[in-house]
Amino acid sequence: MDEHKSHMGHNDNNGNQKMSGHGHKDHHEMMITDFKRRFYISIIVTVPILALSPMIQDWLGWEMEFAGSKYILFALSSFIYLYGGWPFLIGFVDEIKERSPGMMTLIAMAISVAYFYSSATVFLIEGNDFFWELATLIDIMLLGHWIEMRSVQGASRAMDKLAQLMPDEAHLLSEGKVMDISVDKLNVNDTILVKPGEKIPADGEIVKGTGYVNESMLTGESKPVEKGEGDDVIGGSVNSEGSLEISVKKVGEDSYLSKVVQLVRQAQESKSKTQNMADKAALWLTIIALSSGAITLSAWLLAGAEFTFAIARMATVMVITCPHALGLAIPLVTANTTAISAENGLLIKNRTAFENSRKIDTVVFDKTGTLTEGKFGVNHIEVFGDNMDKNKAVQIAASLEKNSEHPIADGIVAHAKSIGMEMFDINEFKAIKGKGVEGYIDGEKYFMASPGFLRENNINIPGDMPDFDISTNVFLLKEKNLLAAFGLSDKIRPESMEAVEKLKSMGIGCWMLTGDNKKTAAQVSEKLNLDGYFAEVLPEEKLEKIKELQNKGRYVAMTGDGINDAPALAQADVGIAIGSGTDVAAETADIILVNSNPLDVTVLIVLGKLTYRKMIQNLMWATGYNVIAIPLAAGVLYSAGIVISPALGAVLMSLSTIIVAVNAKLIKL
Repeated sequence: MDEHKSHMGHNDNNGNQKMSGHGHKDHHEMMITDFKRRFYISIIVTVPILALSPMIQDWLGWEMEFAGSKYILFALSSFIYLYGGWPFLIGFVDEIKERSPGMMTLIAMAISVAYFYSSATVFLIEGNDFFWELATLIDIMLLGHWIEMRSVQGASRAMDKLAQLMPDEAHLLSEGKVMDISVDKLNVNDTILVKPGEKIPADGEIVKGTGYVNESMLTGESKPVEKGEGDDVIGGSVNSEGSLEISVKKVGEDSYLSKVVQLVRQAQESKSKTQNMADKAALWLTIIALSSGAITLSAWLLAGAEFTFAIARMATVMVITCPHALGLAIPLVTANTTAISAENGLLIKNRTAFENSRKIDTVVFDKTGTLTEGKFGVNHIEVFGDNMDKNKAVQIAASLEKNSEHPIADGIVAHAKSIGMEMFDINEFKAIKGKGVEGYIDGEKYFMASPGFLRENNINIPGDMPDFDISTNVFLLKEKNLLAAFGLSDKIRPESMEAVEKLKSMGIGCWMLTGDNKKTAAQVSEKLNLDGYFAEVLPEEKLEKIKELQNKGRYVAMTGDGINDAPALAQADVGIAIGSGTDVAAETADIILVNSNPLDVTVLIVLGKLTYRKMIQNLMWATGYNVIAIPLAAGVLYSAGIVISPALGAVLMSLSTIIVAVNAKLIKL
């Protein structure tokens, strides 16, 4: 709703909009708490207002009137008008200043007419008051806005999550000594030490040491990258093994992560803001209510009616236009679809994007961790020699690798366990930095080694071995004799095939976007029968690829899990994050697939279409009754003895609200 849109972007001292941060987050949570508090207090005050209202007493056939009761009713209603109605009165002022009357204007007008006319019946004129309608309207509006604000949950906290990727401290090397300092005190050309298992605190170049660096959450490359002297490293990536001495090359705003932050911010700021359908309906109702009220008052005065009768007709017309149902039409559907979506593994963060998911005609998937599992699995085993079979090769290889923490080792050990292999005891185990591992089994020396180790030791790979170019390859040796070759690659999720098939059957194009190499991308694309793919793309290039598709008129959903996907997720018309991925991807996205199942993208689109249809139906129910009720309330058939009393008007409003609520519940069917 627009009553808090002025709060949705705060400015820093330099006039730059901050897209996230504790100030914004805390402010939004304070607003939700404020609406909740106002709703509960107003509900409590509404109980005695209902008990003291003559109209309610007539309906229930009992009477509770005593000296001063109408003044108590007035006092309680004054409190609820000023306390419960305050957000709407302030919102009305903001809308008038911005010359864009909408829901706040209609609500403020309705509660003000009800309050001031009812106050007049207490002190100045004869007539029925609308105090109970004033109270219930404010209650329902507070409830509707509270529900909606909880479902929307404000702006993205992606920037906080990105910042958390960087360690707080760095090991600075100075004059042969190691000092722990704050990362923000690092300068270009400083030399830092990064130990195994630690995050790299800044962009830089390795000046000493070798090891494997896991950059999958930053670049999309599915396998850890071997790094040595002269190689560049990215702040936020993880040093899997080996100590590294790094010369710092970029700090602050020049760093890779800072640039990703800026890309996310730009994409979020440039995302179009869809005007709320309920606000459009409220604008028209505002115009209709004001016009109908003015015409009704003028017509009856010109017809010679008493002023009290004319003002009662005008008040009835304007109160009957009160948006009880309209205020709940959208939030109730949102609340129901949010709950249903959660049951189906979808977490909705951006309601507008969820509603717009019905427009999706192109889905772009990240590869690693989205279409694939993000874990290495053995896909090829080739054995050499008559005395070796695949099972024995796996048993020896897994026995060696069980002592290693490398992701490739995990893949081989997992494969051995999956086929029920028991491990041998290993003696004198040793990791060969950047080359593999070695150890003794029953007094015989074995190696699990990289292609580089084979080249260094002039060990030839048989020419008839299958092409493993699309895999990561490791070799089992006994002394210097080659026993077997293992090819490992990231496994395609079982659900990915079905997801692509279903999307294509719905007429939706399916593309893949990855930082991985072209051969791997081509293989995955072919297996999944995708419409196309983009390979070896950096985060800024991913964002540009999304823009390219959008410039061709496509309504694009981006599905990803890594930090490298964050800018593209923000740029896409609908950003979808895999739940098992990074917090950054999840915070940047509009919808999160809690079960990490790409098949849930189809559920999202179906639910998006259903949600939009229900919203349109509810808006029709919420406003349609006015077509009949307003003319009758104005008294167009008064001469025929047909006129809507305030009581009947209230019944019509209640009926409309009930229909809207029931229709929203029917989504579950």
